[in-house]
Order: sequence, then structure tokens, then C-alpha cells
Amino acid sequence: FINKKMRNYRNCSKTYRTPRRPFEKERLDSELKLIGEYGLRNKREVWKVQLILSKIRASARILLTLPENDPRRLFQGKSLIQRLRKFGILEDEKQTLDNVLSLKIQDFLERRLQTLVFKTNLSKSIHHARVLIRQRHISVQNSLVDIPSFMVGLKSQDTISFFSNSPFGGGEPGRVRRRTLKQTLESKEN
Repeated sequence: FINKKMRNYRNCSKTYRTPRRPFEKERLDSELKLIGEYGLRNKREVWKVQLILSKIRASARILLTLPENDPRRLFQGKSLIQRLRKFGILEDEKQTLDNVLSLKIQDFLERRLQTLVFKTNLSKSIHHARVLIRQRHISVQNSLVDIPSFMVGLKSQDTISFFSNSPFGGGEPGRVRRRTLKQTLESKEN
């Protein structure tokens, strides 16, 4: 038996881009405001969304330089708009490439599972929503999702609820609740 290491052929690229100027006051303030408003863990989560937005806007800019009836512009532009509409980022009235350029970070952060759990009143605060998701209490379309940055589509937005095995969703009680129930039964027997 020869122990050989397998090679990893996966292309791994960074999912975020750090700012060019690390101590720009306006940017620092706006990032901190976003972190507080949407209950993000750190600046990297803001930078991830910024990178996604910049890639989408860059592709829209390239498509806008092509002629109006170019097949590439028609096909790729339609698919880009359809993908953004599927996630609820782009509204039905604003289905043009020009409106893709006017998208903001907030449009993406509004579609995160963490934000939607808070907005559907399943949690007390945006931070509580993150805790519920990480502790595996939230399901989307009856399947467990424990990633706060999960992008929720328009179709699955109405199916956000507590997971069926969760104590909040009708499952068996949690560890502390079981312990207190056991203690009350023991105190009644004595």
C-alpha cells in the first residue's frame, strides 16, 4: 500500500476583495452601518456582497457596450435579468440592463435568509435571527438551512418557517427544557 497524496484540482478564488484604502472614514462608517443594520458578523461579509455586485455590474456594463440587437447582449442580458429577478433583487418593472447598474448592496442584503427571518417576525432581532439559523431552527421549503447568508428566492420566500424537528417547530423540547421537566417530575414524586 503506497500512501500518495491526491492532488486538488479545484479552482479556489477569493470570494471577497479588500478595499484599496483601508482607513477611508466614509467607507468605514457606511460599512459599520450596514453591519449593524443587517446583523453581519464582520466586514468580510460586506466585501463579499460588494464583489458579487461589482461582477454583476461589470457584466452589465460590457453588455451595454454591445449593439442593441447583438445576440450575445440579448441572450446574456436576458439571463442576467432573469437571475436577479428570481432572487427578488430586481423588480418586475425595472427589467433593463440600465437598472442592473443602479443596484445597491442593500438590495442583496435584503434577500439574505437572516434578514427575511427577522422581517417575517420569526425572531426578536436581526441578531437573534442569525442565532436561530446557526442553531438549525429555520427551514426553507421544508429543508433545513443553517447559513445566514443564504439567498432566498421569491418562490421560496413564503416557505421560511421553523424546522419540523426544532423545539420551536413542534419537535421534542431542547436540552434545558428536558432537564427542567425532569426536575419538576422528580420534585412532584418526592
